[in-house]
Amino acid sequence: MLTTVVATTACVCASASPAAATDPVVSRGVTIPAFYTPPAELPSGNGKLIRHEPLSLGLSLPGLDGRRLPGTATRLMYTSTDSNGQPVAVTGAYIEPSADWTGAGPRPLVVVGSGTMGQGDQCAPSLALENPLTLTGQTVSFGYETLAVYRLLATGAAVVVTDYVGLGVTDRLHTYVNRVDEGHAMLDAARAARSVPGASVTAASRVGMYGYSQGGGASAAAAELQRGYAPDVPLVGTYSGAPPADLTEVTKGIDGSALAGALGWSINGFAQASPALRDVVEANLNDAGRKALKDISTTCVGDAILGYGFTRSTTWTKNGKSVGEIIAGEPAAQAVLDDQRLGRLKPTGPVRVVTGTQDDIVPHAQARQLAVDWCKKGGDVTYKAVRLPNLGDKLLTNHLVPLLTDQGDAVDWLADRLKGKATSSNCWTVPAQP
Repeated sequence: MLTTVVATTACVCASASPAAATDPVVSRGVTIPAFYTPPAELPSGNGKLIRHEPLSLGLSLPGLDGRRLPGTATRLMYTSTDSNGQPVAVTGAYIEPSADWTGAGPRPLVVVGSGTMGQGDQCAPSLALENPLTLTGQTVSFGYETLAVYRLLATGAAVVVTDYVGLGVTDRLHTYVNRVDEGHAMLDAARAARSVPGASVTAASRVGMYGYSQGGGASAAAAELQRGYAPDVPLVGTYSGAPPADLTEVTKGIDGSALAGALGWSINGFAQASPALRDVVEANLNDAGRKALKDISTTCVGDAILGYGFTRSTTWTKNGKSVGEIIAGEPAAQAVLDDQRLGRLKPTGPVRVVTGTQDDIVPHAQARQLAVDWCKKGGDVTYKAVRLPNLGDKLLTNHLVPLLTDQGDAVDWLADRLKGKATSSNCWTVPAQP
């Protein structure tokens, strides 16, 4: 049952006991390295480095000066605070670039929030940097963010990639699209990067946030939360591509799509964090729904597409209503999703919001609304609508192609912010843009 799944994974990190060396955690046939099991006690404070070790990049080349290209990677575990105010351990990876920094000031840092990878610990972005393709009889994971990471490193900026809360670390489920957990994980990754042995970034290094899809929501959340949670992080620019800013609308987009499994990840994550939503979901799931959510909790994107693509949540419920309809009819559960809404806080620094006009997975209208809301709050917003033809209903193509077509511009825009170049808002053009 869902409550059982949640209860067995929702322990508070500060009191979690590490798995015994003779009893490794295995997720869909993949043994998770012992590094990812948090210690029983965490250091106090946010962004504190708990442990680190060298990380071998799966895609790298020898450089002429003896340094590996595009850089030297370190696996990290660091402290953060979750949406319930509890201390939590988060993993990730820091990469010191081989490229020189030619701008003014110390080498800057980009925090990368990966797009959707899944909910199984074997899907963690730091593991994908080490193993770009994980293909077994039980799981399929592809490190598609590697291209963006390497393009950012080529600018001379250092990069730190967060695994988010619960992805990789073995003490809890990944809290998928939880804005507070994701925003905190990104900001604390910036703090932790300063303590990595051999890192050239400092407390004075300019910091940029980069993310698309789930990462776009995470970077947007970081920009909104920086002022109150991490004012010591000198945030100078945020790229938020296809952000899931309104989860009520995003739920409608993913239900029945090729990425329908993502609905299960969000239900699992919020049920773990919020008793109000957990109780509503548990009361309305049928046996097929409970079985699906338990299985989905260990899947990566490839598994979810192959196993649950185009599934409608009406097949998971007792009354045949969609999960979205059920949540909308329960004020306490709907309040959980409403609390995730982005756009209610003014972001720190310049932000670039990009959305494909045909995006039907993370719907275009709600992403555009984030830009509108930020503009109304006086944000320094650069908004871009990527206009493409319809490339296939609910197939992910309308969602993924804008990621590729805009990536070069996104990296260039963020690199200019890291160099201290000024930008100006185009909020005045938004009413004329789709």
